[in-house]
Amino acid sequence: MSVLQRFEKRLEGLVEGAFAKVFKGVVHPVEILNAMQREAEAHKAILAGGRTLVPNRYVIDLSPYDHSRLAPYAAALAQELAQSQAEFIGEQAWTVYGDVIVEIERGDGLDTGMFRVTAEVYTGGDVAPVQPAYEAQPGYPGYDQHAAYPGAPMQGGPARNARLVSGDGRTYPLAIGSTVIGRGDQANLRLPDVGISRRHARLDFDGAQVVLTDLGSTNGTMVNGQRVSAVALNPGDMIQLGTTTLTFRVDG
Repeated sequence: MSVLQRFEKRLEGLVEGAFAKVFKGVVHPVEILNAMQREAEAHKAILAGGRTLVPNRYVIDLSPYDHSRLAPYAAALAQELAQSQAEFIGEQAWTVYGDVIVEIERGDGLDTGMFRVTAEVYTGGDVAPVQPAYEAQPGYPGYDQHAAYPGAPMQGGPARNARLVSGDGRTYPLAIGSTVIGRGDQANLRLPDVGISRRHARLDFDGAQVVLTDLGSTNGTMVNGQRVSAVALNPGDMIQLGTTTLTFRVDG
């Protein structure tokens, strides 16, 4: 039985026989799961050792009508979507940063039957999950006991000193955890560049490796001249946001 078939089976139990009635005329959860799978495929990043990192946090924006119809099932539906996405990721032998998280939100401006899926690599830093998470279990083909923090130092190895250096020589040390780059008040690292979005990109540092994730910025994020969604950085990588260029450096 495929992931989609198992998902549909669980949905039938979820709504206690009212499956056809509940989802008639509104966006179907199977369409959402299909879109989540496509997002994972589109945002793959290759880590050291050849592992493939994909997003683990998925925000589903539903139209106001669809959101109100599905509201009684939102928490349970989010959990089922997270479980099915974790199964899909496992079957592909991909890696995630810990849990697969799904959040269902109201998307004002969306027409009935329309929805939007936003995917990102989430490490628990600056955005609090509001829906249940499903943890990938040992036994999945893609499960890795060290996957929660790819490249993390084993046996208490020393943390590395990571920093960004701008073209004019300014240095921005990276703390362990998440650092949001942008020009808005919510950014940890604010850059006065009109080509940079208010929340442009995020750097997740676990003490050994830094993963750069574009946060849906208007002009995109470039690493060594290539547009990226999420990528593990290597020393010397050139990051371009707007007209600003930052070089990734590591000591230790």
